[in-house]
Amino acid sequence: MCFRTPLALVGAALTVVACTNNSTGTTTVVSTLPPPDSLRYQLDPSGTPGAPTGILLRWADVVSTALANYNVYSRADTLVAFSLRGITTSNTFHDNGVPSAQYVVTAVDVSGGESRPSAAVTVNERLQLPRSPTLGSVALDSAIFLDWADSAAILDPTRFSVYRVYSTGYNLALNACDSTWFLEGTTVSHEFLAAQLPNGVPHCYATSAISVEGYESLWSPVVQDTPRPDARNVLVWANGVNASLSGFRFWNDLNGNGYPDPGELGLIGSGATATNDFRVDVNASDSSLWLVPVFAGDSLQLYQTTAIADLDSIHTAPATGYLRDSLKAQIGFGYVFKRWQTATTYYYAALRVTALTHQFVIFDWSIQTNPGNPDLAAPRFATVTGATAPARAPGVRPPGGRGGTGIRSR
Repeated sequence: MCFRTPLALVGAALTVVACTNNSTGTTTVVSTLPPPDSLRYQLDPSGTPGAPTGILLRWADVVSTALANYNVYSRADTLVAFSLRGITTSNTFHDNGVPSAQYVVTAVDVSGGESRPSAAVTVNERLQLPRSPTLGSVALDSAIFLDWADSAAILDPTRFSVYRVYSTGYNLALNACDSTWFLEGTTVSHEFLAAQLPNGVPHCYATSAISVEGYESLWSPVVQDTPRPDARNVLVWANGVNASLSGFRFWNDLNGNGYPDPGELGLIGSGATATNDFRVDVNASDSSLWLVPVFAGDSLQLYQTTAIADLDSIHTAPATGYLRDSLKAQIGFGYVFKRWQTATTYYYAALRVTALTHQFVIFDWSIQTNPGNPDLAAPRFATVTGATAPARAPGVRPPGGRGGTGIRSR
């Protein structure tokens, strides 16, 4: 490659000169085509900060009928010579693998003459955006809602492109995330809904920020959560008013498959059924309504001594404090249940009273179908501790109905 300013040849339809490469002795025809302009690049994020899987080069097209192709040159660092990396007829070039340190592009005419090189672009990993210091999650029915600090977009809005959301499985027994991470999706917002998830299956999540050049930030803190079934505004009558509809069972796994199938959740029936989780009784002295545990393996407790804003305000189910005592139903209050299905298997459930009369109670409820898992609807936030997240190159998302939706809020 010979980078020299060409000399004009009067009267030539295509102005070219020749120059000699002193190191090889070869002669290169130099064209008067202008060098490509506006060379820029975009990296391909891999999931591991600082290790992109490739680079996409773009430049302004040289508009000339004499143009034949472009030569792309690269070098590993700024102290060595450029070498030919590829040839393309397009004004873009994709280079797979770890990118070189610098790139330039030349225009080649139909006679084989080569223009002066474009301005070099340097791949500078110091342009990496800041990581998000927090990541929060809310367990929903067949979904997980994620929210994190919008650090990258706020601190460097002109260079922020998107956030990437990663997920993997979570082993409750080992209290650890799985080792293989997957790309769940991307969003321009600092919020993301991972939808169409199986209830009762725990997941881990993390996010990163991508710059317009494709640099990937360090990962946010990792958070784990578990989707669970819920329902809103369920009405159960008081036992003394309508006994046939005064009992409630969160989940009856009729086919024993460990998964909440249609017809197995939120069952309202007779208050006399011994397998109900609770029934609603009337206190004869003041006509107040009470939640009475029925099934032999059930116990409950008041979530807190004041009303809560929503069912999703109930944090992780408490590990202790459950009693067989009846509790008075109060509007806005939350209640947490622990149901021992067998001697070794138990489930957590929750409800929040939304309306109340002397005849019936209306409530929202949720149940965690993963045995022993306390995740109900906890808006929990992980924060940066100084440790680096176990970032790994994401695999292809496996089949099974996983999906995500970015929610634009800015």
